[in-house]
Amino acid sequence: MDENNFLLARLQQGCAGREAEAFIHGPNGRSFAEFFANAEKLGAALHSLGVRPGDRVAVQVGKSIEALELYVGTVMAGGIFLPLNPAYTASEVAYFLGDAEPQVFVAAPDRVGELADAARDVPEVVALGADGSGSLLDLAAGQGRFTPVPRTAEDLAAILYTSGTTGRSKGAMLTHRALASNSGTLVDVWRFTPEDVLIHALPIFHTHGLFVATNVALMAGASMIFQPAFDSDAILEAMPRATTLMGVPTFYTRLLDKEALTPALTANMRLFISGSAPLLSETHARWQARTGHTILERYGMTETNMNTSNPYEGERRPGTVGFPLPGVELKIVGDSGRELPDGEIGIIEVRGDNVFSGYWRMPEKTAEELRPDGWFITGDLGMRDPDGYITIVGRSKDLIISGGLNVYPKEVEAVIDDTDGVKESAVIGVPDADFGEQVVAVVVRSNPTLGPEAIRRSAEQQLAKFKCPRRIEFIDELPRNTMGKVQKNILRELYS
Repeated sequence: MDENNFLLARLQQGCAGREAEAFIHGPNGRSFAEFFANAEKLGAALHSLGVRPGDRVAVQVGKSIEALELYVGTVMAGGIFLPLNPAYTASEVAYFLGDAEPQVFVAAPDRVGELADAARDVPEVVALGADGSGSLLDLAAGQGRFTPVPRTAEDLAAILYTSGTTGRSKGAMLTHRALASNSGTLVDVWRFTPEDVLIHALPIFHTHGLFVATNVALMAGASMIFQPAFDSDAILEAMPRATTLMGVPTFYTRLLDKEALTPALTANMRLFISGSAPLLSETHARWQARTGHTILERYGMTETNMNTSNPYEGERRPGTVGFPLPGVELKIVGDSGRELPDGEIGIIEVRGDNVFSGYWRMPEKTAEELRPDGWFITGDLGMRDPDGYITIVGRSKDLIISGGLNVYPKEVEAVIDDTDGVKESAVIGVPDADFGEQVVAVVVRSNPTLGPEAIRRSAEQQLAKFKCPRRIEFIDELPRNTMGKVQKNILRELYS
């Protein structure tokens, strides 16, 4: 274990003495020793490609064990890991690469040609396939021993892109301390041990599957059943061999559709965790009735990792996200900046080692949202009840979370508004039992013959599928207030 590399040392700590045991189960699985050895080879390969401390490594690949090893290999090489959703189009990828200026871009083999123009200014472009193929792994295979690069707690470990409803996407800078401290806290709060077996069915381009699930398992010395994507039948098949599941609300609504979900099937499971989107109270109640287990809901953000959690022991209250985690301060603030009493709705602010260190190359935006004393203005509206439970009641920036993925209305509106025959549009999220929220576009036409298919085609050509509207509604005029601002609250009431 290399104590000079802050995050790496803590990821390896829980595995000490368990090197020969399985970290990832299955025919293509890994022992802990194999996982870190492969990560070391990838770290050496990145170093050979010119990655030096602080350099970015942008990655847009399918989910695989090798992609997880690449994350740890980047940490070993002293680089900054920058995961991108595989659904992003070439034009979207071009923005991220232009902004982050990575030394290396790792792409899926079948997209290297398509993304060549987007990556034209990146010094090194290599491939990594979900099936274990690709030029990066060929390069790694020939590497020898590699000594991890020293990194301190305050050095950056990752940049994850997020956004508000206006302006360009923002790169949230996460330090070694932010990732290590938060995962260590979750190991304790959720009682993870080496006996745990986590079903990992989450994507790994996003903080939930990459940092929460993976880091927690490594720090606890727990093992994983690693699944390439969400498959309700595969999850049910794994439950008798597993102890924990981390998911988004969509996981639970889909699993509830399966007759095989019974108390007997879930008897070996000790914990079901939900996050990334609001869990309906109805889903909470149905899950408890069907399985005898109570889902534990928590609250986090790209910029902060996890902030709150319902208790492991004690009441897991539906509709709430529980209490602030140990080491995380949370307050509800009014328009005047003063802290509000229990029961009043305001903006949630948080402070702690888990909080990011700012937005990449955006000092003005950082100053707007991250106070000098460390308090981060989340933009989420919430309240604290007299028992201390936190409830999220909305988002001040109209962010839509569909299936656990962030959709930013302004980006979708820009694409729709550019479609021939569209005068203007407003994109909103409405409640959806399956996805938490679904994307709805409300459109004012300049051409009355324009149909929804033309708008849908335009969106699908320029946006990742999860951002495209599932419903398109036509309206004569968007409702506005006296200042001319579109009143999206009225639209949400109308179309929900």
